[in-house]
Amino acid sequence: MDRSSVIGILLGLTAIVGGNMLEGGRIESILQPTAALIVFGGTAGAVFLSFPFRDVFKAALAMRIVLFSRSEEPGDLIAEIIRFSQKARKSGFISVEAEISRLSHPFFLKAMTLAISGMLPKLLIETMEQDNITFEEENKRIAKVYETAGGFSPTIGILGAVLGLIHVMENLSDPSKLGAGIAVAFVATIYGVGLANLFCLPVARKLSNRLNHELSVRAMILEGVVGIQSGLNPHFLEEKLKVYVEGR
Repeated sequence: MDRSSVIGILLGLTAIVGGNMLEGGRIESILQPTAALIVFGGTAGAVFLSFPFRDVFKAALAMRIVLFSRSEEPGDLIAEIIRFSQKARKSGFISVEAEISRLSHPFFLKAMTLAISGMLPKLLIETMEQDNITFEEENKRIAKVYETAGGFSPTIGILGAVLGLIHVMENLSDPSKLGAGIAVAFVATIYGVGLANLFCLPVARKLSNRLNHELSVRAMILEGVVGIQSGLNPHFLEEKLKVYVEGR
């Protein structure tokens, strides 16, 4: 489980709810099903209209990455690369073939498989870099889904507020209905702004940060695989790969 994601969600919700209670408010006062339907339903509709279903579905699945996925440590990958490099230098490149099946990183596994199959370094680099481009474009679209939702939800919240005020104006002669209309008006705005700034935009940023980290790891892996394939001295290769993790 990603601790920072869970802490962020819990801390944000606790701060809002706790602040409301410290001001003398009640939790029930900010639980308005009508406002929730307007904001969450309207935002979802706008997102579905903006993106293909495939991207929205993948964005929903990406929450598993935000909450539970842990990136592989670059240091562990470097150690694995150097181990392969040392074995390849000692017993030949083909000697590592029996061990690559246990690699957990799919990019590492694919690069090593292509290298062992005899693909030349130049073609290997071109192939894996294209894989990176496709990977980056797809994950940017997923992050964009949440970023777009974060842009829509405050506006939908304002729409809910206007609808609530219209309801109030229509029932000025009946004071018993004024409270519900005013509550929807204000709570819809809270839902819209809260959905954007406590969830959608932070999730988009989290996914973007993870993407940047993964692209750096992939570049390091490709450098390592080409180094193994080229018979580069393991010590020199290790020093070359450490550049990717400095400052992390």
